[in-house]
Amino acid sequence: MKKLLYGSPIYGLMLKGKTPDALRLSPPERAIGDAAAGRAILAGDFMLARHRVRLDLPEKEDSFFPAIPDFVLEAPDQSAALHGFSWLNHLVALGNAEALLRSRTLIRGWIETYDKWQDMAWRPDVVGERLTSWINGIRFICPDDSEMRRAVLESAMRQTRHLGRSCATAPKDARAFKAIHGLVTAAICLPGAEVMLDGALNLMIREMDRQILADGGHFERNPSLQLDILDALNNMRDLLIAAHLEVPTPLLGAIDRMTPMLRAMRLGDGGLALFNGSFEEGADRVKAVLSGTGIKGQAATSAPHTGFQRLSSGRTTVIMDTGMPIPGGQANAHAGTLSFEMSVAKDRLVVNCGSRHGGGWQTATRTTAAHSALVADDTNSMEFLSGGRIGVGPTNVTCTRRESDGKVWLETGHNGYVKTVGVLHKRNLYLSPDGEDLRGEDSIEGSGGKDFAIRFHLHPGVHASLVQDRSAVLLKLPSGGGWQFQASGGSISLEESIYLGDGGEPRRIEQIVVSGPLHGDGAEIKWRFHKI
Repeated sequence: MKKLLYGSPIYGLMLKGKTPDALRLSPPERAIGDAAAGRAILAGDFMLARHRVRLDLPEKEDSFFPAIPDFVLEAPDQSAALHGFSWLNHLVALGNAEALLRSRTLIRGWIETYDKWQDMAWRPDVVGERLTSWINGIRFICPDDSEMRRAVLESAMRQTRHLGRSCATAPKDARAFKAIHGLVTAAICLPGAEVMLDGALNLMIREMDRQILADGGHFERNPSLQLDILDALNNMRDLLIAAHLEVPTPLLGAIDRMTPMLRAMRLGDGGLALFNGSFEEGADRVKAVLSGTGIKGQAATSAPHTGFQRLSSGRTTVIMDTGMPIPGGQANAHAGTLSFEMSVAKDRLVVNCGSRHGGGWQTATRTTAAHSALVADDTNSMEFLSGGRIGVGPTNVTCTRRESDGKVWLETGHNGYVKTVGVLHKRNLYLSPDGEDLRGEDSIEGSGGKDFAIRFHLHPGVHASLVQDRSAVLLKLPSGGGWQFQASGGSISLEESIYLGDGGEPRRIEQIVVSGPLHGDGAEIKWRFHKI
């Protein structure tokens, strides 16, 4: 019924109203764009939903969107990102005449083609992201062109009136914050939209209470979404301060809780660990968002509500998934329970495979085998159903942490294989005080199962070689450091794998696999990464 209403000519008339001549408040400048990404856009290479997408741009700057009349890409989230205009920040960061011309052409083309309600283009989170991007970039887009400024502000007001009605219907996940961010930005910056601010702030408080957990993690357990939401909360706080408006206490509290949690998800290179669909992210952006919080302090080491543990000694960092999908945040959950990632200084060593949409990759990267974890009987520790839903999986994940004299122990376990294979998996980790010795023990308890494989995916920069008697693997890191992997209780091999953590094309990598049979009495496998 709403779609019928929104698509009717009558609704189009309802969105009409007075167009402001200028912004009521110019948002504080934010250094969130990347000039190199802006140059790539000029060549037709867009980063959409954290994936590089090549679009065929016309040679002349007079018709871009008509060249893609359906404005639909292979993956729906990429289409939404194209409509959302967050990539406009990169053209603003580039800041030259060519970037200005391209920005104006793209916006003008969108207004000409999509300024009336359409399902994807006017979804609340997409509208919110587009309004935030346009309003933040308007000083660059319309420096001295009253005609262009009027066209942008007229469309922005129409979109704001619609968002005021539809914001509460945004998807009840991280996308809700895109819708709320756009409505707060418009309500503060666009004359005539002020009446929507209280409602937008109430929605923000409601969603923070529902989605941000007590330890500061987001309920989708995805570090990239943690970064995006914290960035949006920073921006809304700064807008309220710039407008001399009171900042809600829950907003300050959410920023305070989320900051150490985001720090906890960083590896040694400053980027993020790969769990539940996240990406490495640019270290500069992660640093900028953390700096923007104004909150100093250490990374959280234990996040019992979200389900992560961080071990850090010397130059080594280990981040482990010790949680399970949380109701409401399951759509993109990966079967990576008890998987971990490891970095040494700025070099990533052990990784998960990452995530990618389209081409069948999304399903493949959600599997247990795509994580540095134990796989029993070549099955997943969590069942995947149609529509992104999940079925049988862990209902109990245990984690005990002990620390003494710089040493750290984790004792963990999960029951995700009990119903499907008939075994219980336990994984214990130990990290030495100097960070040069990581030891693990995987145990399989129960009489079920035929075989097991423990997988350790290696970052693309790591060179691995299996010693002649297959008793160990020698590892050379990009910086030149040498490490060795050893194991007992299973056979060691090197196999091919795929890495998608940087959002680019799939890259071939290697994985260490420790495998063996199950004879009805379980198994115990001990392994070790140590510096040589």
